[in-house]
Amino acid sequence: MSDRVSTPGSPAGLTPRIFVISGPGGVGKGTIVDALMRRDPHLRLSRSWTTRSQRPGESDDAYVFTTREAFQVHRDSGGFLEWTEFLGNYYGTPVPDLSAGRDIVLEIEVDGARQVKARHPESILIFILPPSRDEQRRRLEGRGDPDHKVHERLRKAEEEEPVGLALADATLVNDDLTRTVDELVSLIDGYRGR
Repeated sequence: MSDRVSTPGSPAGLTPRIFVISGPGGVGKGTIVDALMRRDPHLRLSRSWTTRSQRPGESDDAYVFTTREAFQVHRDSGGFLEWTEFLGNYYGTPVPDLSAGRDIVLEIEVDGARQVKARHPESILIFILPPSRDEQRRRLEGRGDPDHKVHERLRKAEEEEPVGLALADATLVNDDLTRTVDELVSLIDGYRGR
């Protein structure tokens, strides 16, 4: 395993396992998870819900885009494993079906990762970091976020990183997509072998 990867803990096993991919906005979680899902047929992605507007060019299946009212009804009926309000919008992960036989991947923000770890301590949190704050800013700007949202997300990243690092079972720096995905696949295979 590369020195770019840190694995501070040895989590207990769960079959199927829950792999949580988390990190602040602009670290490339979505791109990494898309590549991961193409590489590993034994994984199932749990698609999050959000009340935010779909970005120009964003895939229709990036999230379940919904209204605040529909989100609240689903939340109040116990339909989310975790949920949070972030920059004025709701985000939530549906309760996963653990009987489906495939490991589950959750791509979520740090607050959601904290909630999942509290509810499922055996879940494996892999925390993604940007190579630098400047690169993180460039990525946020490149995906079409307005300037004030970029500033808010960078400020939020400063708060989230210490929390995410404290919760993480492993960390990766996303400075090269191919290498990061290779290391993530290797990490997941390693946890499956424990």
